[in-house]
Amino acid sequence: MISLQEVGKSYKTGVALENLSLHISEGEIYALLGPNGAGKTTTINLLLGFLKPDRGTVAVNGFDPVRQVSELRKTVAYIPENVSLYPYLSGLENLDYFCKLGKFRYSESELSAMLDKCGLAPDAHRKKLETYSKGMRQKVGIAIAYAKKARVLLLDEPASGLDPEASNELSASLQSLAAEGAAILMASHDLFRVRETVHRIGILHHGRLLQELD
Repeated sequence: MISLQEVGKSYKTGVALENLSLHISEGEIYALLGPNGAGKTTTINLLLGFLKPDRGTVAVNGFDPVRQVSELRKTVAYIPENVSLYPYLSGLENLDYFCKLGKFRYSESELSAMLDKCGLAPDAHRKKLETYSKGMRQKVGIAIAYAKKARVLLLDEPASGLDPEASNELSASLQSLAAEGAAILMASHDLFRVRETVHRIGILHHGRLLQELD
């Protein structure tokens, strides 16, 4: 589902990735772990097609992210550290809006069921996003990915700033999506947050994959 083979990427300031190879299968949650500047965000940007590798190959669900952007967007969901949603719309309205942008049509009951599945309490569905905590916004973001039927999820520091309860709820949502066949890549610097969520961990340092842990 997600594949990087001998990928290299450099900027004027130096090497960001050096011969990075990794493979994430259907139904697998993989954490790319490393400090700021390790190359995690560069990896995600390559997978999203925002950057082109200097060398090596990148494939997401069989698509080249640079050459097959339209096909890629149909199958990939990106959830950043701070999910960008409309603060004056409710969680239900945000989900409905982004579904329609992707040309998906759902009834109100179907939308509510998706928010339920992703852990958002029913009494929050109709509240405005400006009243939501970060964890609640993350749940709406995951619901959008679920509604989009994304086969690949890319998350950049998704648990940063979450309290333990919200972090556990995020983990449960991701594990549920993986159980339905999604391939999930999480970029993180926090081993404690990811170790009970993921199937494998890759240690990235100065653009090099030093070790993989099961």
